[in-house]
Amino acid sequence: MRKIDNFGTAIILAGGKSSRMGFDKQFLKIKEKRVIDVVIDKLKEEFSEIIIVTNKPEEYKDSKHIVVSDIIKGQGPLSGLHVGLKHSKSKYAYFIACDMPNINIEYIKYMKQRIEKEKYGPMACVTTCTKFIEAFNAFYSKDLYEKIEDRLNDDKKSVNSLLKSVDTLFIEEEKTREFSPNWDMFINLNTQKELKKYTKNDLDKK
Repeated sequence: MRKIDNFGTAIILAGGKSSRMGFDKQFLKIKEKRVIDVVIDKLKEEFSEIIIVTNKPEEYKDSKHIVVSDIIKGQGPLSGLHVGLKHSKSKYAYFIACDMPNINIEYIKYMKQRIEKEKYGPMACVTTCTKFIEAFNAFYSKDLYEKIEDRLNDDKKSVNSLLKSVDTLFIEEEKTREFSPNWDMFINLNTQKELKKYTKNDLDKK
C-alpha cells in the first residue's frame, strides 16, 4: 500500500434517502456487482486510503476499508463531508457519491496538479458547469473540518454555500470537457430510469 500523502484519501458518500430510486442507492447493482464496489476498485488505482460514509455501517462489517457514519445527523451531504474529513489522513480528500459510477482517474490527477500549482492551497477544488457547481468528483481540504462543523451546528446544510464562502478553486467547464466531453463522469444514478439507461449504454459499449 502506498504511503498516505497530500492526496492519499478517497471518500465515498453512501448515505442519502434515495427516495427517487425507491431503494437505498448504496445497494445499486449493475450486472450483479454493486456500483459502490466498482467505484472502490477504480479508486484503489489512485488512492491509498478509502473511507465509506454510510448510515448502515453494519452492511460493511467485512469491508477492508474505513467505515464511518455521520456525527451530526440529518444534515445531508455536508454531514458526510464533515465526518469524512475528520477521519482522513491526507490534507486533501477526494469525494465521490456511491451512485456516480464513472471514475475518471486522469481528471483526478489533473485536479491534483491544479491544486499544487496554487500559491496558497485552496480549501476545495470543484468543477463548474455554466452556473452549476459539481460538488462531488472533487477535492476538499481537511482544514475545512471545523468550519463545516460550525455551519452544521448553525443548521446550514448547503455544500454550495460553503464552497462560495471559502477559497475554492473552480475548474471551468471548457477545460473539464477535455476529459469528459459528454460530462459522464458527473452522472448520478438517481432513478430506475437512469439506472436502466446507464446499464443499456454500458452493454452497448461491449
